[in-house]
Amino acid sequence: MKPKFFIVTFLLALACQPIWAKIELPNIFSDNMVIQRNDKVLLWGWADTGEEVTVLTSWDNKEYKVKTTINAKWNLEINTPEAGGPYEINFKGNDTEIVLKNIMIGEVWLASGQSNMQWSATTDKGIDNAEEEIKNANYPNIRFFTIARRTSDYPQDNIPGTWEVCAPETMKDFSAVAYFFARRLQGELNVPIGLIDNAWGGTPAEVWTPKSVFDENEDLKTSAESVEETQWSPVSPSHLYNGMVHAITPFKIAGTIWYQGESNRGRSDVYGKLFSEMVGSWRDAWDSEFPFYYVQIAPFNYKEPEQGVLIRDAQRRVLKTIPNSGMVVVSDIATIDNIHPTNKQDVGLRLANLALKETYNSFEGEVYGPLFKEVHPQGKKIEVIFDHSAGLMSKGKKVTHFEVAGADGTYHPAKAIIKNDKVILSSKEVKEPLNVRFAWDNIAEPNLFNAAGLPASSFKSE
Repeated sequence: MKPKFFIVTFLLALACQPIWAKIELPNIFSDNMVIQRNDKVLLWGWADTGEEVTVLTSWDNKEYKVKTTINAKWNLEINTPEAGGPYEINFKGNDTEIVLKNIMIGEVWLASGQSNMQWSATTDKGIDNAEEEIKNANYPNIRFFTIARRTSDYPQDNIPGTWEVCAPETMKDFSAVAYFFARRLQGELNVPIGLIDNAWGGTPAEVWTPKSVFDENEDLKTSAESVEETQWSPVSPSHLYNGMVHAITPFKIAGTIWYQGESNRGRSDVYGKLFSEMVGSWRDAWDSEFPFYYVQIAPFNYKEPEQGVLIRDAQRRVLKTIPNSGMVVVSDIATIDNIHPTNKQDVGLRLANLALKETYNSFEGEVYGPLFKEVHPQGKKIEVIFDHSAGLMSKGKKVTHFEVAGADGTYHPAKAIIKNDKVILSSKEVKEPLNVRFAWDNIAEPNLFNAAGLPASSFKSE
């Protein structure tokens, strides 16, 4: 071969190699960001192979040095102090210097799911009292990061977006549930709150789940392959995990809030396992058993019988299998003719109270509605026992939406009496009731609550 050929081949090979002429940071690092307090957090980025990067943190005036690897990447673990700010972080390489300003140290939460999490004060019909809520949204210690909607066949190392300070002009287009969650946390804890929003309306849980889950679970893989295409969201397994989650998994978070499930109707038989595996895979990716708090979907007039309530029941049941998790029930704020209830305030408040009690130990009130525990058949009657049932009551003259079944498995409406925070059921059509179901309908809006004013979840005792 001629020498010229070798020269051309060498230049082409060189052109194909990643060459970083300057320090670059992932977009999750920007002015106005919030970093998790009292923790070991990772800083990372890209630079020339072998280049030394110097990092200076203003909260302790410490200087760190790290060298870029052969893959043109560098990372550095640092300790963060108690909440506070604003601070700066200085990144300096051979020819580049980046200074991030107005950084706060506090609590960082990820908000994910489908449209009810994505819903903002200005989306479609908006939220309750939207104009007033927007006008009063001046909370400089709450910060927003919205991940732009992206799909990918493969896990990505970066995502588009930038941190913004909470103000009327930024709050109005951000997740309303996440905003109300943060407002409650910030008011109670008095620390900066960072919110990362990566919700996408209409998405099934399969798209948020990494490929490894489907590789290891043939039943979930088969179910995922059956998801029908839609015109408003991607349905390919793992595509949003790849495009919107993977890149931020090195970024330390306090926990996740989740509002999703509507788009998994018709696959309720595997939803509990899928959801549990998804949560576990996220925790593995973050290398953290962070709390995961989620919303049980609200009643809605779906065309398919029972598909909505079957998902609600799957969400109730899986609560026992996912450690460090919590679920809020929102049947009392449902609008059965609108799949997007406009009362996002109470949803955010209930999620925040869960976090305040179970993560931060700073709330003493009840945070759960009554949750089915067990039934005790008693001849012509059957007794239903709930957890979180103190002050069990009905908001109405009679307790509604209970049904009982005998050995034949046929359910009939039941008369319900509350006694000593238990429910006693009977029915003329069932001589010896053995099982109970409650609010077992897509549009059921039951009236059973506890003293905290929180609604009971639908359930089936079988």
